[in-house]
Amino acid sequence: MVCAGGTGGGIYPALATVKALQQEGQPDDNLLWIGVRGEMEEELVPRAGIEMETIYSSPLAGLPLTTKLKSMVKLVYNVWLAHGIMRRFRPDVLLVTGGYMSVPVAVAAWLNRVPTVSFVPDVEPGSALKAIGRLVTKVAATVEDTAVYFAPGKTITTGYPVRAELISATQLSRDEALSQFDLVSTSATVGEEIRPTLFVFGGSRGAQSINRALMASLPDLLTQGQMQVIHVSGQLTWPEVEAFAETLPPDQRRFYRPYPYLHERMGAAFRAADLIVARGGASMLAEGPLFGTPAVLVPYPHAWRTQKINADYLAERGAAVRLNDEDLDTKLGSTVLGLLADRARLNEMKRAAHSLNTAVGATKLAQLLRHTSQKDKQT
Repeated sequence: MVCAGGTGGGIYPALATVKALQQEGQPDDNLLWIGVRGEMEEELVPRAGIEMETIYSSPLAGLPLTTKLKSMVKLVYNVWLAHGIMRRFRPDVLLVTGGYMSVPVAVAAWLNRVPTVSFVPDVEPGSALKAIGRLVTKVAATVEDTAVYFAPGKTITTGYPVRAELISATQLSRDEALSQFDLVSTSATVGEEIRPTLFVFGGSRGAQSINRALMASLPDLLTQGQMQVIHVSGQLTWPEVEAFAETLPPDQRRFYRPYPYLHERMGAAFRAADLIVARGGASMLAEGPLFGTPAVLVPYPHAWRTQKINADYLAERGAAVRLNDEDLDTKLGSTVLGLLADRARLNEMKRAAHSLNTAVGATKLAQLLRHTSQKDKQT
């Protein structure tokens, strides 16, 4: 099998699927990852024990004409590189998860008659996944609504492949999760206060607008709202967040836990939370529902259509509230305070989130890859 994990949001579901294949007995030397030079996958993929080969970056969307022409030349060169990889490795099946690098790899697979499964993490496929829709054998989707973008009968709803470490964290009790952050437990003894927990994050790089709106609202959330906050700022604005935390008085700082990023404790943060504030990336279609946690989703303005559709999908089903980025400064604090004060609504949102859980997404996608490979051999 060859996996073209794409960039950004496509890496983690691809890695989760590869892990599912490994657990089913797929030998590591039968797996190959094709990635882009200089992207974060160059660090993540080798740690998963997967051989990796790279091609070059060749985005086309949103570029000036002269740059786009250069990218088109590079795209053709990438097809040639991917074709050579296919000829050497001779895969039984290819998985692509989006991003501009999916196009040359999918074209090379089509030229070599390698069956391809594309995975659509968002509700609406991105331009690359739409472009290769006619070339792929099957389309795996996080949600059923994605099927309208492809030919009838081509799409199978597998759910989103969630990382195994997040699934493991669902086995933690709330108190066990809260203890990892030294926060007030849900079973406080007489005389101790019990506080709801807010978990705020914006990805590994962070979301500056969310971070700044949270910092402006934090005194009210910690005092008026009587809550405790786990805040993953991302690397870009961590110095600003770290400096802000040092200005908080001790009675507020006691209930505020800022971090530049969480790795092994990300699942514990989800498990500890009564409410999440995050962007509307594809992972939120699965990670909030995995823990049955309501969310306030703030679509990233520069990925507005994709993230808005994701956020609206969850909001329309009662699991989330969408808040526009431009309204963060005036509405974040009141929205969070209002939701956490309304226990009946919060419980309804929890039930709605639980009903959307697709924890077996990685297993289902791994099974689809095996089936597609075997079916192609039979024909």
